[in-house]
Amino acid sequence: MKAVTWQGKRDVRVEEVPDPVIEQPTDAIIRVTSSGLCGSDLHLYEVLAPFMTEGDILGHEPMGVVEEVGSQVTGLAPGDRVVVPFNISCGSCWMCDQKLYSQCETTQVSDEGMGAALFGYTKLYGQVPGGQAEYLRVPQAQFGPIKVPDGPSDDRFVYLSDVLPTAWQALEYAGVPDGGSVAVIGLGPIGDMACRIALHRGHRVFGLDHVPERLARARDRGVQTVDVSDSDTDAGDVVRELTGGRGPDSVIDAVGMEAHGSTGSKIAQHLAGLLPDAVSQPMMAKVGLDRLSAFYAAIDMVRRGGTISLSGVYGGQTDPLPMLTLFDKQVQLRMGQANVRRWSDDILPLLVDDADPLGVESFATHHVPLSEAPSAYADFQAKRNGTVKVLFKP
Repeated sequence: MKAVTWQGKRDVRVEEVPDPVIEQPTDAIIRVTSSGLCGSDLHLYEVLAPFMTEGDILGHEPMGVVEEVGSQVTGLAPGDRVVVPFNISCGSCWMCDQKLYSQCETTQVSDEGMGAALFGYTKLYGQVPGGQAEYLRVPQAQFGPIKVPDGPSDDRFVYLSDVLPTAWQALEYAGVPDGGSVAVIGLGPIGDMACRIALHRGHRVFGLDHVPERLARARDRGVQTVDVSDSDTDAGDVVRELTGGRGPDSVIDAVGMEAHGSTGSKIAQHLAGLLPDAVSQPMMAKVGLDRLSAFYAAIDMVRRGGTISLSGVYGGQTDPLPMLTLFDKQVQLRMGQANVRRWSDDILPLLVDDADPLGVESFATHHVPLSEAPSAYADFQAKRNGTVKVLFKP
């Protein structure tokens, strides 16, 4: 089969690899019909290169049609149409009983001290082959895959794999009060979708970014946008002015470790990536630095007693945090990988609604074949050609 493989920093290629097969009785094989390119994939494209191996199959936002199931998979059958959550969880361990599916004790990558295994995402998360491919082996298929109806296009459902539950959890964790306000920093796919969900819930929404196309997308849906491309713009001052001097009730940081700016941390990340893996892996895992400008902006911007929700991925261990400010402002902070199956039943009714309230049908900016993956990655990383959300069509 054809698959998108990692070959080095900023080097992905489409190669012929062996077809997946059933390895465990709880496995399923699906024929992939759509697979998303995620902002988190860009971390693998550059920053997290020390944790990758040449030939790793990328991608964690797939959906498709079941081809084969293992002997212990009773809820699926060949021909079923399914979305595959990016985290791999059993549904029956203690953590899954708490609906903390991203911490599943059955698939935890304990050797690395990490949570549940993820598709297509480094040694840290199990090095499980990903879904930017023609076929995918799905472990724990007795629980993970989400069955969706035939008929509507893949664009209606594919975002259940990651974008929708990640944005949904970001809003849930943000704790925006009824009629309250939320600022979303970063209007990539997760931030954009978080804005749409917040608007759907009746909140006042501010969206911050420096990319004109992303600002325009959010503004067209009713978001009050703030262009932070001008270095003289103080985002906190702008949003405080829009909220009567107090600041928003909640802030969602949808950017993460590769925030725009933070020159010193960017240089440190780059230098770490040049070292041999045996040196750079422990350095990134134990003393890594993130670019924290988005997080700092969230701390500054949120009102006193408000909540910050982190959905952007951070990986550093020695990041300097303004603990005095966090404590003095009595800020509440919540974060973590999305627990996909916790939210999927709440989200699905919005996707079968003919009105398409979240605009999923038109959410993707680019639909491309797998063969164009290298250029799609490059365009997404450079934020050019209006690239916000890419769906691969194997």
